Amino acid sequence: MRSAPKDQSVVCATDGRAEDVRDEGVGDEDNHYKWVALSNTTLGVLISAIDSSIVIISLPAIFRGIGLDPLAPGNIGYLLWMILGYLLVSAVLVVALGRLGDMFGRVRMYNMGFAIFACASLALSLDPLKGGGGAMWLIGFRVVQAVGGSMLTANSAAILTDAFPARQRGMAMGVNQITALAGMFLGLLAGGLLAAIDWRAVFWVSVPIGVIGTIWSYRSLREVGTRKPGRIDWVGNITFTAGAGSLLAAITYGIQPYGGHPTGWTSPWVLSGLSGGVLLLAVFCVVETRIAEPMFNIGLFRIRAFAAGNLAALLVAIARGGLQFMLIIWLQGIWLPLHGYDFERTPLWAGIFMLPLTVGFLIAGPLSGYLSDRFGARLFSTSGLILVAAAFIGLLLLPVDFPYPAFAALLLLSGIGQGMFSAPNTSAIMGSVPPDQRGVASGMRSTFQNSGTALSIGLFFSLMITGLAGSLPHTLSTGLQAQGVPADTAHQVAGLPPVSTLFATFLGKNPISQLLAPSGVLHTLPAHNVQTLTGNRFFPELVSGPFHHGLVTVFAAAAAMSLIGALASVLRGRHHQAGPEQPAASTKGQET
Repeated sequence: MRSAPKDQSVVCATDGRAEDVRDEGVGDEDNHYKWVALSNTTLGVLISAIDSSIVIISLPAIFRGIGLDPLAPGNIGYLLWMILGYLLVSAVLVVALGRLGDMFGRVRMYNMGFAIFACASLALSLDPLKGGGGAMWLIGFRVVQAVGGSMLTANSAAILTDAFPARQRGMAMGVNQITALAGMFLGLLAGGLLAAIDWRAVFWVSVPIGVIGTIWSYRSLREVGTRKPGRIDWVGNITFTAGAGSLLAAITYGIQPYGGHPTGWTSPWVLSGLSGGVLLLAVFCVVETRIAEPMFNIGLFRIRAFAAGNLAALLVAIARGGLQFMLIIWLQGIWLPLHGYDFERTPLWAGIFMLPLTVGFLIAGPLSGYLSDRFGARLFSTSGLILVAAAFIGLLLLPVDFPYPAFAALLLLSGIGQGMFSAPNTSAIMGSVPPDQRGVASGMRSTFQNSGTALSIGLFFSLMITGLAGSLPHTLSTGLQAQGVPADTAHQVAGLPPVSTLFATFLGKNPISQLLAPSGVLHTLPAHNVQTLTGNRFFPELVSGPFHHGLVTVFAAAAAMSLIGALASVLRGRHHQAGPEQPAASTKGQET
């Protein structure tokens, strides 16, 4: 074995494990620093993850606060960009920001990200406008906030990889990454609690954390990794940003109705965005193989652990995004109203009833990360995805009005499986690349994860909307007429795109009240019919059949993705840990 400098982690690794000599002769100060790096980066990715989802549950309060009905004609775009703007920016920018971290310093980029995040959070809480202007203010500064959050997530894993020896890297990644995943679900709960106080509190909460994190990171973090000075790859940055942005935006608009169709996949704008995005990404891939200092070294995909780990991460992110949004609609639109909860209270309680998922993350993530340092990533990541697939199969077998203990047990199982997968997989990805490529590798890993969440919304909402479009109109029309609604009005309401119904439940509104309000028919019906139509049971009982059919389709697709991800995890192989002297393009990922 070739000797290595004492400040480097290297040597041969198998299945994501590595011998490490970096701690030999390292002083107390360096041992202290790695824990400082872990705690600060964990705070950074936690607040970034919380803010990626905190708006979802608090949207009803936010739109009431700025005096805008997001479901009114022409306003659905505000709703979509409020949900997806943060995710799209995060997915597009993290690779470029990771590359800039490699060039100019990961800690420098991370510190700047904390400062931008704090300033954007303050601006969001001070929105002075109403109506469409207020919505555009929020969307614009959410984009700025996402830039700061992307700088945090793009460089946090690289900072940890630099600070920790390989024998402790899985544990560190476990704490960091599971905190990030848990933050996505904690954001749902925090959004419900804070929105009940004041809609601005949803953004206020990030301000002190951002300020404290900024000061702390500037004072405590330092550059200990390998920098690779170079020139900015403008062609690569532009083609990737434009291509990924166009593709993800088109997928977002694909769930909106178009030309009498329940979804927008036949829209010329959507088709142009999809084809243009794919073309630009193809140009990006070609350009990156011909530039001396590319934004992303395509040669990293020759490393089996890197390629397989990112494929598995993408599939799991798509499945996890589908789980998150479908569970929200299931709980808010059907289960909670059937159990006596008013529609207005369902956003908060949906976050509470989904807590077993977060508990599973927190239990399994750090533990599996620690154990993977000893036994390798492949066993834990593969087993975790098998558990996730089993949880999806269990969920699709549940009745719509399920017993909560069974539901909670399946959420806990899914959380444990995702926790078992995430930390070892991240550690294996980051440990497989040369030190001077860790920033861009961290950015690409985050891109797959964030893109998967955005893709899941377009994919699974489209599957659900298509499923509802086939059976919901007849069921809804028949049910409304049985309560005295005139046939013409019933047919008109039943013919509206199902996306409006889904988003109404998503916003904690009674869909029937929302759909019938424009016609004024509720003022002409007998009181007992109005009470039935606007009560807690009419809509859930009406749509439970069509919804369950769509739910089976969605969860079956998610289970299949989890199993394919498990296969990719198995095929990651036993690989060489990339040393500082190994160029990425020549690292083949062959078995030892």
